[in-house]
Amino acid sequence: MRELRSICLGILLVLGAFRLTISHEDQPLSKIAIHKAVFALDDNAYIKASPSILGMKGQNSDWLTVEYNSPNPSVGDWIGVFSPSNFSSSTCPAENPRVYPPLLCSAPIKFQYANYSSPQYKSTGKGSLKLQLINQRSDFSFVLFTNGLLNPKVVAVSNKVTFTNPNAPVYPRLAQGKVWNEMTVTWTSGYGINEAEPFVEWGPKGGDRTYSPAGTLTFGRGSMCGAPARTVGWRDPGYIHTGFLRELWPNAMYTYKLGHRLFNGTYIWSSEYQFKASPYPGQDSLQQVIIFGDMGKDEADGSNEYNNFQRGSLNTTRQLIQDLKNIDIVFHIGDICYANGYISQWDQFTAQIEPIASTVPYMIASGNHERDWPGTGSFYGNMDSGGECGVLVENMFYVPTENRAKFWYSTDYGMFRFCIADTEQDWREGTEQYRFIEHCLASVDRQKQPWLIFLAHRVLGYSSDLSYAVEGSFAEPMGRESLQKLWQKYKVDIAVFGHVHNYERICPIYQWHHV
Repeated sequence: MRELRSICLGILLVLGAFRLTISHEDQPLSKIAIHKAVFALDDNAYIKASPSILGMKGQNSDWLTVEYNSPNPSVGDWIGVFSPSNFSSSTCPAENPRVYPPLLCSAPIKFQYANYSSPQYKSTGKGSLKLQLINQRSDFSFVLFTNGLLNPKVVAVSNKVTFTNPNAPVYPRLAQGKVWNEMTVTWTSGYGINEAEPFVEWGPKGGDRTYSPAGTLTFGRGSMCGAPARTVGWRDPGYIHTGFLRELWPNAMYTYKLGHRLFNGTYIWSSEYQFKASPYPGQDSLQQVIIFGDMGKDEADGSNEYNNFQRGSLNTTRQLIQDLKNIDIVFHIGDICYANGYISQWDQFTAQIEPIASTVPYMIASGNHERDWPGTGSFYGNMDSGGECGVLVENMFYVPTENRAKFWYSTDYGMFRFCIADTEQDWREGTEQYRFIEHCLASVDRQKQPWLIFLAHRVLGYSSDLSYAVEGSFAEPMGRESLQKLWQKYKVDIAVFGHVHNYERICPIYQWHHV
């Protein structure tokens, strides 16, 4: 029973952080009508940021101070952080030759009100902010706006700020490969395949090093399905690399570094990280698993806040980091960062979870805020992904699927078999996903792996959430009827779902009856 206790404790630990999260539908950046911005530059106003060079000690996040002054201050004044620093209309795509592009066509990557840490700003016109930036492949500038968020006016523009190497390899995230003794590592950089060769240097801790090449993916604005991802929320994602570390010894400790060999012979390196290889399937030992959903991201400097938007995510992240020595693998089952079409937020999320994802496998599932968009094959025709339509989640993280557009997969970890479904695509009987689910459940050797776990984003079992009660149901339409007979037939031990921002636990039940 040790394994069962550890998995339940993991669920309790993380979902408890979401009880007070009220607003989870609206991305804070969506509140800014950046396309309505106009210039109202004032020679007597200024904004400056220091230091101008970040990451001098090799770190990929750093703090700076922004100081500003306005001769006509108001409570609606705010500071926007832009990256790249050139955010003018010259960067806007010409989608309609008959319509002039807006003055600004890129949303800031974060923002804060001018009086946030300077309560006397309205009377003195002077203020300052402490902001944290992460390395995101480009430089930054800071803009002082007046007239609120809905009709913003540009009062002053700052100097440019940059990291020592904006293109550096950053934010590694581990994931199980397609076999138990393979680990994958995915990271982001500014180096395309025409500039450098990506690879991973790795080996047993204290042992010989080996080198594994990495594949490279990217995508363009045209891959997005709609606004804001294709308009004000677009930001170049850089290059996403994945290396495959194979034939690992069970339970062994390994160290690794991310590398890029430039074609002039120069090598660019990340910091060194370490991980523990997976146990052999069926290994009888304590395996500690954390499962949660709907975490989102938050800013350590307090920016981007509306109605405590995803405030609990930093508490959860810090708790996971604190408990990392007692965690073997993490499952984040959908609604990953709530970028909702503001692409910059994916970088900020991978930076937030780096201490976790660089050390233990960080396995994900697809949720409505990653996948759903009308006319793109999602089972639900809503607009929850903000135009991302699955592209971001399918590229930013590796999962051992046969086809990333079909975001369902299985993975083995010691005494566990995990079957991960995609609730945003059709799972009903007769579909390709239904056949996968049955095969995943049927093919496990229960002598070696007694724990069979089903994971998905939306509730496919039972829930007392009010939204389901209003619909007159207790789960997603047809979910219970389609899948319960499989869970019963193959004796699934535990099913865990996200989506509903509450903690619920039910006794064993089948077709409305307690088992």
